Amino acid sequence: MLALTLGLMSSDERYVVGVDFGTLSGRAVVVRVSDGAELGTAVHEYAHAVIDDRLPATGRRLPPEWALQVPDDYREVLKTAVPAAVAASGIDPALVIGIATDFTACTMVPCLADGTPLNEVDGLADNPHAYVKLWKHHAAQPQADRINELARQRGEDWLPRYGGLISSEWEFAKALQLFEEDRPLYDRMDHWVEAADWIVWQLCGQYVRNACTAGYKGILQDGRYPSTEFLEQLAPGFGGFVADKLEHQIGQLGASAGKLTAEAAAWTGLPEGIAVAVGNVDAHVTAPAAQAVSAGQMVAIMGTSTCHVMSADVLREVPGMCGVVDGGIIAGSWGYEAGQSGVGDIFGWYVDNAVPPSYHEAAAAAGVSLHEHLTRLAADQAVAEHGLVALDWHSGNRSILVDHELSGLVVGQTLATRPEDGYRALLEATAFGTRVIVETFASSGVPVKELIIAGGLAKNALLMQIYADVTRLPLSIIDSEQGPALGSAIHAAVAAGAYPDVPAAAKHMGKVRRGVHVPDEERAKVYDQLFELYLELHDNFGRHTKLMRKLKAIRRNAVEAK
Repeated sequence: MLALTLGLMSSDERYVVGVDFGTLSGRAVVVRVSDGAELGTAVHEYAHAVIDDRLPATGRRLPPEWALQVPDDYREVLKTAVPAAVAASGIDPALVIGIATDFTACTMVPCLADGTPLNEVDGLADNPHAYVKLWKHHAAQPQADRINELARQRGEDWLPRYGGLISSEWEFAKALQLFEEDRPLYDRMDHWVEAADWIVWQLCGQYVRNACTAGYKGILQDGRYPSTEFLEQLAPGFGGFVADKLEHQIGQLGASAGKLTAEAAAWTGLPEGIAVAVGNVDAHVTAPAAQAVSAGQMVAIMGTSTCHVMSADVLREVPGMCGVVDGGIIAGSWGYEAGQSGVGDIFGWYVDNAVPPSYHEAAAAAGVSLHEHLTRLAADQAVAEHGLVALDWHSGNRSILVDHELSGLVVGQTLATRPEDGYRALLEATAFGTRVIVETFASSGVPVKELIIAGGLAKNALLMQIYADVTRLPLSIIDSEQGPALGSAIHAAVAAGAYPDVPAAAKHMGKVRRGVHVPDEERAKVYDQLFELYLELHDNFGRHTKLMRKLKAIRRNAVEAK
């Protein structure tokens, strides 16, 4: 095996490194430029994971709906996972010509002028607003509501590009929360930076704002952000936010942001001066890794959440989409994004909190994980046998309702309901959520022709078959366990000049298995009936009643009064 590996590594070969920064860990992969072969990989778990209860430095308790991270955990990925991946690959580091990164979004880092995160400034470790606000920080929903209402009143032309709603997860809502809740810290902050750009800044010493997050999360459309007048009307004193804190040089996807610094070379073990690609988002960078560079090819990157991205030749207004950006995925095409805020997170929550000890014991006896045990039991059921239908809103709804005050719901439970019933109902609920997105795109004139799955959940054959049956689409699977990291590596190859553009690189380096799961007509007919019930719940609780919002408000008051 070693001889075979060495035989593949001729002196003419060149390599790139892709680094995927996820919600809980960072993953590095070493990729051969000529054919996309993945030669070595390594993962580094974030020491502080997701901070949603208490600050690690002081134990200060956080309010509900907060989700923070520690930026130094990201640096540790560069120092640990990258050299480990290079070592695992067996290549000579001198043959690496570029590095690229992708990140969760919208994940924001408040910084000083030199890029120092505010939580690393003396005296600020006990301030929650000084930390990274992770993508699933949803405490800015009131600010998002006001942004949307004012934009509707004023008839802002950028609002339809985001399906008519701006999310609480995005740059402006989170910044407005900081402005209103901690004005001194806001004033002290020099830059409000996407983590996707902050990590590139750490690598090359240059702050370059990537076109992807600027368009999808930063409301940059046709070269303009929301106006000073709009922002000032939103909150007096906030009018200078774009000019003072946000606006910066824009880098195009696949371009070079700069060269690897001596410091970053020491961290990573890579050659100083190699190309560092402009930052990108984990979902969007995965499309070329799956060779999904043509119109109508929707990629669903399924992990803790799901992001749906697709390129198209036409500009349309799709209700509840996360955004449409010119060149947001592939230059020359309109890039569309939608998503579900909770998917793998929901399955994980259920396993951690809703399964009795006897199931844990049975899984252990069988030598499988609890997820695998529940999946096997659920797979033995006929469609609708469990008698349940659920809403997949345990982390709110990203698309198409764009409301993170919504919450989860299961209907049909009886004294005969078993854990595997609830587990399967939640699997199905996420598939129904994807079908809503697919049908909304189609009815808006942007048809989905192929659904390609990326991410760890693609390994669950039952889940994949449910998605095929529910959506009535054939499912292709990215032929890589490191989809985002491979996508980043493709961008690194382009930034280093090995390929002229991303589609050309994707043709040689991307990997996909087509039509792995196809819909079964008989099962699909039954799912059509369940989907109609899902839509009833979706519209009633998502559009017609404020019950879930009221319940969250009552909980929030109770927690704050505790």
